[in-house]
Amino acid sequence: MRRIALLFIALCLSLPAVAERKQSFGELDVHYIAFNSSFLQPEIAAAVGLSRGKKQGVLNISLLKAGQPTAAVVSGEMRNLLGQIHTLKFKQVSEGEAIYYLAQFPIEQQEVLRFSLTIQATGGTTHSLDFNQELFPD
Repeated sequence: MRRIALLFIALCLSLPAVAERKQSFGELDVHYIAFNSSFLQPEIAAAVGLSRGKKQGVLNISLLKAGQPTAAVVSGEMRNLLGQIHTLKFKQVSEGEAIYYLAQFPIEQQEVLRFSLTIQATGGTTHSLDFNQELFPD
């Protein structure tokens, strides 16, 4: 029974890693993932100032330039299939050398959400990133 529990926990922890996506703009790699905030442990959510909830999503953006973390200005919006727009407010989080940007958004029901982002890496050009992702309330 203990092995099954450990396997289940390992699978749950690996799910976000499998769903990660990446877009390259020359030597700038933008990694992004959207997920339900209930995947976060309460202590981790509190440490970075996020709310956990059944109908709360999190968008995580990180940038690597030539394999090294780089700072940026990230902005954007999320749109549902009804055309309702939610402006994303990103906060920068630094942990050691890692830098990433987090924004929260509502998940009202199982739906495909469209994310439109503008990313300007420090000392670089501005890039647009658009992607769709299906999300589910917990």
